[in-house]
Amino acid sequence: MLRLKILASTIPVLLAAVFARGEFTSGAHPCITTGETSVQIATAPWQAQLHVAFTDDPSRATVRVQIVDSAENADFAVVDDIDSAESEACAITAATRFIAISAAASSTEPVIYLSGEGDADYRIFVQSKSFTPRDAAALIVGAHAGHHRMATAAL
Repeated sequence: MLRLKILASTIPVLLAAVFARGEFTSGAHPCITTGETSVQIATAPWQAQLHVAFTDDPSRATVRVQIVDSAENADFAVVDDIDSAESEACAITAATRFIAISAAASSTEPVIYLSGEGDADYRIFVQSKSFTPRDAAALIVGAHAGHHRMATAAL
């Protein structure tokens, strides 16, 4: 009977630990390192310190990100051809910042316009098995805490 009580009392603790971590399995998520911290796409919205949204309307964007054809023309390039998704460079630490991609924009979060042409705050090149252009755009905007160069240059 005591074993049953111990088992019954540990199940909620285990479930809480899984939900606190935000995932059921350990798998790599798109991540970049900047200085001594890393920026990672959150597995759950409540993990994120910053939320970003995307728009198809350039007039609604607060940040513009252009997809370019070569890594030489990019401010941020992701090129991988590895099969292992694990990366020690992006280990989760207390300094890790999590970014979530929201379905709808709010007035307090960056709204990203992602396109292949026009003026841009950031230019990205993505050739990856684990990153999409949206992931890369969210990470570069998140790494700069939602600020973009065009807005700061206008001040």
